[in-house]
Amino acid sequence: MRTLLKPLILALGLLICASAHAEYRIATVDLGRVFTNYWKTKQAQTAIDEHRTDIEKTGKDMLSTFNKAKEDYQKMVDSMNDPAVSSQERDKRKKAADDKLKDLKDQDDALAQFDRASRASLEEQLKRTRDNIVADIRVAVTAKAKTDGYTLVIDTAAQTVNGTPVILYSVPGDNDITDAVIKQINMGAPVDLPKSDDKAEDKTTPTTGNKTK
Repeated sequence: MRTLLKPLILALGLLICASAHAEYRIATVDLGRVFTNYWKTKQAQTAIDEHRTDIEKTGKDMLSTFNKAKEDYQKMVDSMNDPAVSSQERDKRKKAADDKLKDLKDQDDALAQFDRASRASLEEQLKRTRDNIVADIRVAVTAKAKTDGYTLVIDTAAQTVNGTPVILYSVPGDNDITDAVIKQINMGAPVDLPKSDDKAEDKTTPTTGNKTK
């Protein structure tokens, strides 16, 4: 057993020594700022807003049709209970009211299904958009880190799952690559794109998702 442990202990010791003498260069980046000021984030927000507007319009139209059908059904019920009509006419009106009630239930089911599908569609669009944007940013951060010789890049905007900051204190210095990354990822922006306002609060729903347990 000791014979087996000796090589393992030796390898571990060598690894610790190598780590102790290795030169680490650490950079910081505010991923929240980069995400906010990326031109594709603003473009994506416009597409998401348009999608949400279309969904809301369709939902309102469906609800309006449903409410109108409810009013029509109530009128049918009142008409069916009119004591002045014959029993034959009453039966006829009752059948029409029953058919209308079935149509109401179908519309109600359609509204619920539309709501579920719309939520799922928006969530999928948000996730896909966020993942694509974060992937672009990751490529830019990695390229900058390699060019400048950094071995580790820390996101100063990262939060824990409880919403508390991961980095409690950080002073931006020469090792902060936020502005450089923003400049890099916006080099391919359309010429007619409005200039980004770095101080403005971004209302984009898709977040960077930089949560740390």
